[in-house]
Amino acid sequence: MLRQIFRNSVLIIIAALISCAVNPVTGQKELMLVSETQEISMGREFYPNALWGDVGGGGEYRDDRLKSYLNSIIVDIQGASHRPGLPVEFAIQNSSVPNAWAIPGYVVITRGLLAGLDSEAEFAFVMGHEIGHVAARHSARQMSYGLLQQVGLGVAGAAIGESGYSGIALGVGAIGSSLLLLKYGRDDELEADRLGIIYMARLGYSPQNAVSAHRNLQKISDDYMRAAGQNPEERGFFEDILSTHPRTSVRIQELQHMIDEIRPAGIKGDGTNRDRFRHMSSELRDTNKIYSEYYDRALRSFQKNQTEEADSLISRAIQADSSQPPFHALKGFIRLKKKDYYSAERHFNDALNIQGNYQPAYRGLGMLHYSEKRYSESIRHLKKGISIYPHDLSSQYYLGMSYYMTNNYRTAIPHLKMFAEARPKHAEIHGVLGICYENANDLQSAYNEYVTQVRVAPDNEMGKHAATRIPVLKRALER
Repeated sequence: MLRQIFRNSVLIIIAALISCAVNPVTGQKELMLVSETQEISMGREFYPNALWGDVGGGGEYRDDRLKSYLNSIIVDIQGASHRPGLPVEFAIQNSSVPNAWAIPGYVVITRGLLAGLDSEAEFAFVMGHEIGHVAARHSARQMSYGLLQQVGLGVAGAAIGESGYSGIALGVGAIGSSLLLLKYGRDDELEADRLGIIYMARLGYSPQNAVSAHRNLQKISDDYMRAAGQNPEERGFFEDILSTHPRTSVRIQELQHMIDEIRPAGIKGDGTNRDRFRHMSSELRDTNKIYSEYYDRALRSFQKNQTEEADSLISRAIQADSSQPPFHALKGFIRLKKKDYYSAERHFNDALNIQGNYQPAYRGLGMLHYSEKRYSESIRHLKKGISIYPHDLSSQYYLGMSYYMTNNYRTAIPHLKMFAEARPKHAEIHGVLGICYENANDLQSAYNEYVTQVRVAPDNEMGKHAATRIPVLKRALER
């Protein structure tokens, strides 16, 4: 009880010492630990991991003509927003999962969602909604409150003693970036809906298209779940796999009420620009069908260890469109699983020949060369992959193991540690880390990892090794 009271008192003191910022949308003062510069910095750090590591993954879908067209709309929406001076980059994420998201400096829509939208006006609303979250500093506010909860008494006290609240924000590192993933609450979602309507109306789109966008989002989500073998009524599943918000009939009613209160400055043309949007996105929609019919099914089969079915499906995908890097990379992973290393390497290289920074292909080559015990080659490819997608756990694991196998124990530690923190119940990782720490002469850390290894998996070879080292290190530490 006393500890909680003391903690609450510290948080109150921190809040009292902080100069509240003025929200650019509401004009009201609010608690803010994160400056605009820090917002952008965190967004820049988090972006590649979100682009490659979000549900569906895939990096960026490449269509320069379509991106240029859509980017011009993004620029207009940003200019109409409450933070027009904020930098923003736009990308189409190569994922079939219908989703859209924004973090400070970036706004993204997935291939799967874009393919299901019917007009430019619907696109403008969806993107206006996401830009609205950033304009209203929803993510920055979540970071601020999240930081207050996570820093704890010690860090908070130290930050106050050193340089005030900026010490907390500047030192958050991965903690701050991870807070960008937090889901928005109902009030923030409603405010983003309202801002999306305001921004599209300022640009001459008919606000009524916000309703059709919501209805389309519901249909796209249901279609995706059916394709994935899920019942559309199982809302909990879909809300868990998407990083964005649910769309419901209640939200549509609320949306209509907002539209009735907003008077557009003047609708341009038919208020939709549907024909132009359909023409510019026609190739993406055709490609998305190939992903849905073959690639997504092949990936699900592969994940279920149904390799023959996966191989057949991905071959049909490549036959239908050989220009998609994910098709060749998945073929490579299937061949790797079959230990057909020559074919696997060829397919991974095919993916890289199409897109030079296609990260999963670098991961695949690293895993392949690790299997062949060509550790220097494995390290070269995995380092390249991590430079593109830093938080790729598989790449971090195999890079760490490649260093471990070549006796570069100290270099292996940070990579294996990242993996162990994310997969603490892995059957051998703690024992491997114990060996690395022991060879790096960090006996306390080695002892801790061996103890964890015995707790997680005492009966495998690594667990037995750890059990023999624990008493030895305990005596050494007690001297």
